[in-house]
Amino acid sequence: MLESLSCAACATPIAFHDETQAFVDVSGGPVLIDGRLWRACGNRDWQCNWLVEDGIATASCLSCRLVRRRPDLDDTLALEKLAEANADKRRLLAQCLHLRLPVESYADREGGLGFDLLSSRSSGQRITIGHANGIITIDLAETLDAHREALRVRLGEPYRTLLGHFRHEIGHYYQSILLDDEALLSECRELFGDERTSYREALDRHYRLGAPAGWSASYISEYATMHPWEDFAETFAHYLHILGSLWTAAASNVHLQPSTTPLADYTEEPIERVLADWHEVSLLLNRFSRAMGQNDLYPFVLNAPTEVKLGFMHRIVTRITRRASTTS
Repeated sequence: MLESLSCAACATPIAFHDETQAFVDVSGGPVLIDGRLWRACGNRDWQCNWLVEDGIATASCLSCRLVRRRPDLDDTLALEKLAEANADKRRLLAQCLHLRLPVESYADREGGLGFDLLSSRSSGQRITIGHANGIITIDLAETLDAHREALRVRLGEPYRTLLGHFRHEIGHYYQSILLDDEALLSECRELFGDERTSYREALDRHYRLGAPAGWSASYISEYATMHPWEDFAETFAHYLHILGSLWTAAASNVHLQPSTTPLADYTEEPIERVLADWHEVSLLLNRFSRAMGQNDLYPFVLNAPTEVKLGFMHRIVTRITRRASTTS
């Protein structure tokens, strides 16, 4: 479990090393990894289980350093929810780092990645979930099941989670990074639409009229129909959902029959393999949910245009993955 602070079998304190994507024993203090000393993050009391390199002038790990704004120290309720949100943020970042996507801090460059994790419930202010110039804003009230479910029902969403928000918003952040040449940008516009159209007008139209009739034949969600930016971000989030679930199944030694090929890492696999395996795994997940009397865990049906968009997403992401692997 990526959220674990100790080994489930022996209770040994453990911590996550983001560079090698591995957990290590920290019961004896700092640990030596690839010739460098690492120690537990100073926010371990707030359930952070990552490591920070020993000797640098901060007690915070990479994930914690990316938080630009957080609730006040005397807001204990919001800080409790902050710990929950940070767990999903670490899961998001671990996946991005596994894919070798660049994670550059807002403190290091203009437009770098950062997170404002604030609570509308405790501050009394309206917190709008979104992305602007590298900064992702999350409302910690989304950690409250009743609040999140009420919004999910009111907005007609089949799926709404805090991790889903993180994955969607970082899709906005990565769009300009992944589309780093004119050919890719042109291809993206052919698939998702021209992002230069007015976002404000599209937003107003969407909330006034809703999604167009027949949207489910071409989009992954109603929100994706609102503007090309949102279609890209929704598809990017869905791609991370699929990969994250398939990696979890692979780590659990799931094998698909009649194929004798085990589930893979997928960064070197074609999108056809990704989608074929996901079809089988998603059916299994839904059967488990129904066996427990729950609604489908995966309440989506992939249409042909969305599969093409996911293929494009797979190509532009793994292109960065392979490029990073050859230069490291």
